[in-house]
Amino acid sequence: MNIAFIGLGNMGGLMVQNLLKSGQKVFGYDLNEVALQHFADAGGLMCESPQAAAKQADVVITMLPAAKQVREVYLGENGILAVLKAGSLCIDCSTIDPQSIKDIAALGEDKGIRICDAPVSGGTLGAQDATLTFMIGADEKTLQAIQPILRQMGKNLLHCGAVGTGQIAKICNNLILGISMTAVAEGMALGAKLGIDPQALAAVINTSSGRCWSSEIYNPWPDICANAPSSRGYKDGFAAQLMLKDLGLAVEAAEQVNYPMVLGSLVQKRYQQLCQEGDAALDFSSIIHQYTAEPA
Repeated sequence: MNIAFIGLGNMGGLMVQNLLKSGQKVFGYDLNEVALQHFADAGGLMCESPQAAAKQADVVITMLPAAKQVREVYLGENGILAVLKAGSLCIDCSTIDPQSIKDIAALGEDKGIRICDAPVSGGTLGAQDATLTFMIGADEKTLQAIQPILRQMGKNLLHCGAVGTGQIAKICNNLILGISMTAVAEGMALGAKLGIDPQALAAVINTSSGRCWSSEIYNPWPDICANAPSSRGYKDGFAAQLMLKDLGLAVEAAEQVNYPMVLGSLVQKRYQQLCQEGDAALDFSSIIHQYTAEPA
């Protein structure tokens, strides 16, 4: 089958590499020319627009920053729904609000195009190693159709329910992630301030009850986890501004159902401050800069 991949950023660019390694024919598009060239260098076929990529495809995968871009790619003046043939399959791996993907899927259904949501967890390391977790919102027929494709990019395929439920799962997961990363940053910074060696503190945390993904795999203190963004200047990871976006989605969703959001609201304010102070493009583990200017 022919695959179109739209959105070749930090996550999408790594995910598509695994499709290419699996021998898939992939037509790609991104606004960033450097990202597009990296894709081409790996064997992908560059296209000049989302429509140009989608015209070639049986399956379209989108990995975009926010709902605005997702709606534009699918429904805009030059949107892909206008050129996709009936029977095409679309998988949106972006993290957006549940209602947006429901609206897009409904319009796709009118044209005989199946659209589902499959946001991911695992960060750039998971994207690189094809160990991502996909949270899938789809009917059973669509679920069966997309599994062979997603297995080339991820390890865990979790069916959450109907279209939109993948986004609900992702919002809740990233709410917990943002809170846990902030907690680890606060604890690591406090320990260093009190005089313990960060390596020793991390060893204790990671063999004790404070252990979590943010401490063990993606520790925000430099040189604790060799492959984490914190050990390469917080570059090439999951941007702080994207975590802020996801926390905003969680807070908005909570408001819609009159759910009291306590920790999430506090952490959202921390990320707002982080982004305002210039770390918006750095990995979200740079939240540690809110506790110490120069961790070392």
